[in-house]
Amino acid sequence: MNRRRFIASSGASAVALGSSLAPGNASAASPPVLMKLGCQSAPTNEAHLQYFARYGIRNICGYPTIADGRLYATVDELKSMRDLAEKNGISVDCLAPPFLSSSHIDREKHGAIMLAQSPERDRDIADLQTLIRNCAAAGIPSIKYNMSILGVLRTGRTPGRGDATYSTWRLKDGHPDPPLTRAGKVNADAFWERITYFLERVIPVAAENKIRMACHPHDPGVPPEGYQGVTRVLGTVDGLKKFLTIKESPYHGLNFCQGTVSEMLQDPGKEIYDVIRYFGSRKKIFNVHFRNIRGHRDEFVETYPDDGDVDLVKAIQTYKEVGYPYLLMPDHVPVAPGDPNGLQSFAFCYGYIRALIQAVDRLA
Repeated sequence: MNRRRFIASSGASAVALGSSLAPGNASAASPPVLMKLGCQSAPTNEAHLQYFARYGIRNICGYPTIADGRLYATVDELKSMRDLAEKNGISVDCLAPPFLSSSHIDREKHGAIMLAQSPERDRDIADLQTLIRNCAAAGIPSIKYNMSILGVLRTGRTPGRGDATYSTWRLKDGHPDPPLTRAGKVNADAFWERITYFLERVIPVAAENKIRMACHPHDPGVPPEGYQGVTRVLGTVDGLKKFLTIKESPYHGLNFCQGTVSEMLQDPGKEIYDVIRYFGSRKKIFNVHFRNIRGHRDEFVETYPDDGDVDLVKAIQTYKEVGYPYLLMPDHVPVAPGDPNGLQSFAFCYGYIRALIQAVDRLA
């Protein structure tokens, strides 16, 4: 972003924020902002919790230490993690299980659910049901997960600001090797069967225990004919809408990655706000990855939050409009030399998100 564009963009955002929240405007009577700055980076140990506390992170997605290679944490393991976080002034508002992650199926040790392998998938689903019950007992209200075979697809990195580089996807440069994963060909019908099988067994347990299950979209969406033999059914907005109609429940929703959803759109700088409204007004957003991209479906780079095509001032106003009450967290931050694990980039994003939350709250 050049200097002239930056000044124009910053000025326009400031005018928009100020005018929309000015005295006498209808939004001035709106309820207070409930969303919170959060993070999902691991590990959940003393050093990383102190890092969070340093930058004002008070709410996180946690990663418990699990013994014996189990796919679920015990109540004691969950409480131990929660107590360690609370000692640092931090609340564990969400949990990431040790499987159903964004990894590629060829690297996934526990892929039975997405491979439709029985009876192994029933065993893994039973372990997730146990984790749900244990989270309820330990006071952790949400679990985020993925239903992915291909993981996160990227084709390289692009120079960004200064010495940073931005993760990049260009479909035309994607030449998968091997052409198929160990899952073989998985068309839309087969993928929906696997999703439905899972949801029918998991969402009733989540509802019974009042645990919000937040599923991440497919990152990124691919053409209808698929990629590496796989049709990514959660790679379109319509796919996400269909997903939420399966086992309808207030505990069945989305880990709404704003970056990933932007990657589904032809013009994310114009379209993303109505997508937020659609899912947010239906109370189906349980967590937000608040990040930005430059580009569009099939060709984009992942930028710093102030360097992309989406106006994040307008985005956060939209979350406020729909009454979104949970976490806003950075995700997929740029990489730079001398910044191990992206900690500097994360810190920049923390400050940016916190300032937006304070502005949209206090100016109201």
